[in-house]
Amino acid sequence: MPCYITKILLQHASIGGEIVVKINGNEIRPGNVLEHNDGLWVAVKVSHVKPGKGGAFAQVEMKNLRNGSKLNERFRSADKVEKARLEQKEQQFLYESDNTLFFMDKTTFEQIELPADLISDRIAFLDEGMTVQIEYYEDEALNVTLPEKVICKVIETEPSVKGQTASNSFKPAILQNGVRISVPPFIQQDEEIVVSTETSEYVERA
Repeated sequence: MPCYITKILLQHASIGGEIVVKINGNEIRPGNVLEHNDGLWVAVKVSHVKPGKGGAFAQVEMKNLRNGSKLNERFRSADKVEKARLEQKEQQFLYESDNTLFFMDKTTFEQIELPADLISDRIAFLDEGMTVQIEYYEDEALNVTLPEKVICKVIETEPSVKGQTASNSFKPAILQNGVRISVPPFIQQDEEIVVSTETSEYVERA
């Protein structure tokens, strides 16, 4: 029996118009996706600096959306930077075969294939029929976002000890999808719990 969704925090965005717009260096904000050095980068941290001499600039920490590498770059206020727009689509997960994930567009019913490593370790929480959000640049899928939390069943853990509370310690547990996590001592075998798909950590009782 797979985990199931407790709360979907997905937003569907319909993006129209240009794929890339030009902005000034001082307009870069965290979360912006930039075309830079023949790559697509998301701005993680942005610091605006006004030195005593010379013009102001933005110090930007960026992460490559294709390979995960990081880069620190300095942009002057007058520099023109290409800001990319990503299209976000809600897709339904169908099944996995040979390290390939198959999804269906819920609007057009078109089926697409994506490599399983696009989701990495979070694939354990991916369940048939689950709605996810896939970010596209033109026709290229860059990221798959699962629901923030799912409900999972504990199939194996140590028996609870009378008098133990959540503040004492955590104990190991195995979920029905095979994921090993730490849970509070009061959690019993066969109990359902809420788990974060980002951190694979216990959140609360279901």
